Formats: sequence, structure tokens, C-alpha cells
Amino acid sequence: MNGNEHPYLHYYDELYPALKSKVEEFEILGYKDATISSLWTYLLKKKWKKTSEHPRLFQLVSDIISVKPGEYMNFETVEAFRTPNWFTDLDEEELNDLFRPNKDRK
Repeated sequence: MNGNEHPYLHYYDELYPALKSKVEEFEILGYKDATISSLWTYLLKKKWKKTSEHPRLFQLVSDIISVKPGEYMNFETVEAFRTPNWFTDLDEEELNDLFRPNKDRK
């Protein structure tokens, strides 16, 4: 296993039914943008920051089932702000043109 790899990654297939169930619960509660992938990322980065050398499967399932929509959505909001800058490939002239009023554009 790679040193940068999360130790719980190999549990994904076993935890998939619980992940799917939780995402379905979020959808019922009105959180339509929740995905299994984003929930998995939340768990790896936030909930399972501190890991156990030999976690029990029931403990991991319990962690998934106990995720509250507010916790998850707060994480998603923060992650959205951490996205890379969309304008990094533009030079200064292109940025100025982008923000120039319509009547001044070439």
C-alpha cells in the first residue's frame, strides 16, 4: 500500500451498500447533490482522519450511518471553496477582457 493512501480504501466494496443507503437517505431529505463518491471522500478526509490499525467493519458502517446531512454539506461547501482557480490559464489581457463591460469589448 502506498504511504499516501488512506488505510480504509480497501473497505470500499464492503461498505458500498451502506454508502448507497446513506446517499439515498440524503436524497429523501432533499440533498439531491449527494453522491457515493463525495460521501466516501468526506469519510476519508474528515470522519476517518484518525484511523485505527484494524478497524471493525461494523464500526465503519456505524460511522457511515451516523453522518448527519449538516456535517456532510459543511464539508462539501468548504471543499467547493478549495477548488483550483478557474482563471489560472488566462493571461492579464484575457482577464481584463473577461471583466470589461460589453460595449468596450473588441
